Amino acid sequence: MAFEIGAAERTAPVSFEMSAADKAARTNEVNTYNWETFVKDKENGRLPRQTLGKDDFLQLLMKQLSYQDPLAPMEDKEFIAQMAQFSSLEQITSMAQGFNKLSGDFTRITELLSGSEAASALGKGVEIDDGERTVQGVVRAVSRGRDPQILVNGAYYSWDHVTRVFEE
Repeated sequence: MAFEIGAAERTAPVSFEMSAADKAARTNEVNTYNWETFVKDKENGRLPRQTLGKDDFLQLLMKQLSYQDPLAPMEDKEFIAQMAQFSSLEQITSMAQGFNKLSGDFTRITELLSGSEAASALGKGVEIDDGERTVQGVVRAVSRGRDPQILVNGAYYSWDHVTRVFEE
């Protein structure tokens, strides 16, 4: 059964304008959604992401595959290109995680070396530039940690401020 529009219906203007009440209701819905999605999450410490990750890529790929036209499927070349992009993304992500771990290891090694260097100065003369003045004296004690401290002339100074070490 075919439905046919008469001449009167074809020439009558169709209005897609929303009424003021509908506009207000939609604006209220959008504002509520935005508040719940962005403002409320931000107040709870959850911030929206600005980048897509590998999980997002897989979700997009799966949606694309599920909605493709079965009579005109995605070409092999396109699919292979997207899989190659995903593989590259995975490798880059793994490398970034490795670099982050390596960076933490280097930081720890630097802390250990700095602490050992400060400990080796025990009993030796040092020159310290603390920004306001230059102090010379013998290292009497050393504290270890992230920022090793040395005791010279009754005061503690950061090992980073030592400019010279010499034998007494």
